[in-house]
Formats: sequence, C-alpha cells, structure tokens
Amino acid sequence: MEKSQKINPFLLHILHEVDEESKKGLEKGITLNLSGNNRLIPVERVTSEDFWILSRILKKNPYVNGLDVRYNLLKDVGAYYVVKLLQKQHNLIYLNLMFNDIGPEGGELIAKALHKNTTLKYLRMTGNKIENKGGMFFAAMLQINSSLETLDLGDCDLGMQSVIAFATVLTQNQAIKGINLNRPILYGEQEESTVHIGHMLKENHCLVELHMCKHNMKNCGLKQLCDALYLNSNLRYLDVSCNRITRDGMVFLADVLRSNTTLEVIDLSFNRIENAGASYLSETLSSHNRSLKALSVVSNNIEGEGLVALSQSMKTNITLSHIYIWGNKFDEATCVAYSDLIDTGRLKPDSTDVEPFVVDGHVYLAEVSNGLKKHYYWTPTYGEAYNHSSNAGFALVPVGQHL
Repeated sequence: MEKSQKINPFLLHILHEVDEESKKGLEKGITLNLSGNNRLIPVERVTSEDFWILSRILKKNPYVNGLDVRYNLLKDVGAYYVVKLLQKQHNLIYLNLMFNDIGPEGGELIAKALHKNTTLKYLRMTGNKIENKGGMFFAAMLQINSSLETLDLGDCDLGMQSVIAFATVLTQNQAIKGINLNRPILYGEQEESTVHIGHMLKENHCLVELHMCKHNMKNCGLKQLCDALYLNSNLRYLDVSCNRITRDGMVFLADVLRSNTTLEVIDLSFNRIENAGASYLSETLSSHNRSLKALSVVSNNIEGEGLVALSQSMKTNITLSHIYIWGNKFDEATCVAYSDLIDTGRLKPDSTDVEPFVVDGHVYLAEVSNGLKKHYYWTPTYGEAYNHSSNAGFALVPVGQHL
C-alpha cells in the first residue's frame, strides 16, 4: 500500500524539513506542524491514508515530540492510526487533532489507547463531534491515565451525562491541570452540570485552568462555582465567557474575589454584567483583591460609568495588568480614562484591546487584536502565532503547550 499510494506533497515537504532539522543534531524535540488551514504554503489536507504513512515514519523518529494536524480529514479511520502511533511512539507529549471530523467511534479508540499511554501530556480534540458517547470514554480514561495534564474537549457535542462524568472523575484525578468543556449540548434549565463542577472544585487540588464557555450558565450557576472557590486554592484561570451571566452574578464573584488569592485570569466576555456588575467588580479590585492579573469584560453591555470605574480600580490595584473592554458602549469619559492609563504607562498597549487616537481634539478608542485567547481557533497568516499579547490568558497561566 505504501509504495502504490501517491504521497501527499504537503506531508512530504514538512517531513523533508524535519529531516533537515534533525541532521543538525537537536537538543529539544520538534513539533510537526501539519495544520490544514495553513495559508502560506500550498496545503493538500492530510487524510487517514496519509496519516497511516506518517505514523509509520514517526515510529522511528526520536526527535518529534509534538504533532499538530488540526483542520484535516482524519475521520474515524485516521483515529485508528492515531491509536497505533500512541502505542508505538513513546516521545509524543503534544497532540492536536482539532476539527478532524472524528466521531464517537474514533473518540472511543483514542480514549482507550490513553489507558496505557504514559507520555502524552497535551491533547486537543476540539471540534470533533465525539458526542456524549465519546465523552464518557474520555471520562473513564481519566480514572486510569495519570500522565495527561491538559485535555481540550471544546465543541465536541458533549452531553449532560459526560459533563457530569468529567466533574465526578476530576474529584479523584490529580494529574489534569487544564480542562476545556466548552459548548456541550445541554437541555433543561436546572444547570446540573455547574452543581457537579462546583462540587468538583471543592475536592480537586490540582486543576489550574477551567473553560466553561457556552454552558448556558446563569447567575445561579455562577453562584455554584463561586461557593466552591471559597474552598479552592489552586484554580488560576476561570473562563465563563459566552454565557447568560448578569449583574447579579457579579455580586457572588466580587464577594469571592475579596478572599480568593489564587485566581489570576477571569474571562467574562460576551455576558451581560452591565454598569452595576462592573461597579461590583471594580469596588473589590480597588480595595480587596490583589491577585487577579487579567480581566476580560468584552461585549458586556457596559456603559461609560462602569468602564470608568474599572479604569479607576487599576490606579489603586497594581497587580491587575491586563484588561479587555472592546464591544461595550464607550463615551468620551471612557476614552479619556483608558487613554490616560496607557499614556502614563499604567496599562501597557499590548495588555489591552483598545488604542487611543485623537480627532478634532476628542479622544476615541480603536480595537487592537489583543486578548486572552485570540488564537484559540486559528493562527495568523503572518507574525508570531503564539505571541503573549494575543493569548495573554495562556501566557499568564502556562498550563498547556500551544493551546
């Protein structure tokens, strides 16, 4: 099969580059970048047959310890060859399978392969629709595997059953430092998932990074998490963006931030905390909290009063170094306040998503492509893909590799 099949020219080009690198005698491993959405070179997307050839080559290569095959066409057949690679290649610590059309059967194969794997530390399954069935196999895997540190199952169509299973397993698992459970398919208004995740946070003493975007979380769900954070002393990055949290939820969060000394990054983007919610946060940040380093309130329907209050809190709180405010309702007072913070050096230009400019004597704010995780789904065509200003959340809390 190997000889009769036409070899993917993109794959051949990348492997040739790796061969040249390895001849130089490397001290550290290589991450093989075979992302199918690369715009700089002609890309023929990697199929399951291509991956079969790749897996046979990588079995003999001690230099490759990372493999990025995002946005390709592996499907469930390719997942079978991923399993073979995990069984034979014992140097691989990073594997990115994001958006490869892998379904529940492929998810089951990969999860079962990780029962015996002791080297892989970072796994991204983002966007592969493994559904509730596949999610249950990954949850079961975490009962056995003790080497995996970061697991991303965002946009995988997980169900309520599998989200609860992850919460239950993580009360015992002491290896996972970062987990992404974004956008599960949840039905009902009871928010059982946040109840279970809240319970997990009370028991878990290892988890550093938690992503819960698009959980349809409301204020009572956020209260479950905040109640747990009084007892949790290890979580540093909390992402609850794209939910249904309002000003009332900020009462609970502001209260827990008075005593919590470990949370460093909070992502509240695309909620609706408005002026009142911003004021609750700014009051706590001004007078009590001295551990939070980054806060994102992008697109939260906040007006001038709330935005100015947050800017004032930065004058007294020297720990808060990153703030992201684009998508709210700017008035002139807001523009002047953030312009002053940047001009005085209190807020660095690469630590916020706005930039001041003046027209006819009036100050305005323009958007800048900075944020906590700008390059989560994509990487830029030009420039550094993993620069700190665009991915400040991962830079401040460095749990995963290239996440």
